[in-house]
Amino acid sequence: MSDVSDAARRRYWIEQMEAAWAYMKAIESYPVRECGERIVPLPAAAEEAGVEVCFSATRTARGCKRIHRLREGLLPAFLSAARDMNRRGWVLKVEDGYRTRHIQKYLSHRRVIFDAILRQVTWELGGRRPGPAHMLRRVTALVATKPKIGTHMSGSALDISVLRRGSGVELDRGGPYLTLSEATPMTSPFVSRGARRNREAISALMAAHGFHAYPYEFWHYSSGDAYAETLTGTRLPARYGPVDLDLRSGRVTPIEDPLRLLNDTRDIQSAIACALRRAV
Repeated sequence: MSDVSDAARRRYWIEQMEAAWAYMKAIESYPVRECGERIVPLPAAAEEAGVEVCFSATRTARGCKRIHRLREGLLPAFLSAARDMNRRGWVLKVEDGYRTRHIQKYLSHRRVIFDAILRQVTWELGGRRPGPAHMLRRVTALVATKPKIGTHMSGSALDISVLRRGSGVELDRGGPYLTLSEATPMTSPFVSRGARRNREAISALMAAHGFHAYPYEFWHYSSGDAYAETLTGTRLPARYGPVDLDLRSGRVTPIEDPLRLLNDTRDIQSAIACALRRAV
C-alpha cells in the first residue's frame, strides 16, 4: 500500500468516524414515543412461515447467547424481506437482534472487537496509543455506549449477512460481519465494485421492506426507531426506544436512563490496558 493510499484511507476513516459520532449525538436528542410493543422470537416465526433464514449460533459478550428477536410489529416485514431474498437465491442470516444492557455494555469489551478498534485507532493516530476519551469516541461510533443510541436495545435493529441459497457461500460485501476498518461504512470506496453492488442490492431490498441501512456499518438495518426516522427524514417520533425485555413473556419496559453511559472512560482505559497486555 502506497503512502498516498494509506493517507487517503486514514482521512476517510477519520471523516466517517467523526460523522458517526455526530450522528450518535443527534440520535441522543431525537424524540421517542415508546409504543410498548412486545419483542418476539424470529426463528420460530421463520419456520412457521416456511421461509429459509439462518441465525448465528456464536456467542456474544461474556458468552451470552444471541437474542434473535424483533418487535412484533416488524415481524411481517422481516418475513417478507427474507422471502424476497429466497426468491433471489439468497438466504438472510441474522447475526444479531435484541441486546440487553449487559450484552451491549460488554460487547465492546470482546477481544475481537476492542482489539480491532484499538489497532485501527492506533493506525489513525500514526502509531500513537489513543487516550481513553478518544477511544471511547470511536467505540461509541462503532458499538454504541448508551441505550438510546444502540438501537439493538430497542428491538428494532438487525445485523445481517446474506448467503447464497444452496451453497451457503456468503455474498461478498467487502468483508465479513464485524469488519472494523475503513471498509466498514456502507458506501466505503475501499471495497470492490462487486462488493459495492451487493451492498446496494441488499440495502435496496431491505429498504423496500422498511428496514433502513445505518450509514457507518454495512450490516446494520433498522425500522421504526430513531435511526430509521432520521434516515428517512420523517421527523416523526420513533415508536421504538430502548427497553428491558422479559424473555418469558416478550413484554418490554422502557429504560428510565437511556442516556446513561454503559461504558465510561475508566472502563475504556482498563480495556486498553488489557488489550496492550495481550499484544505483548
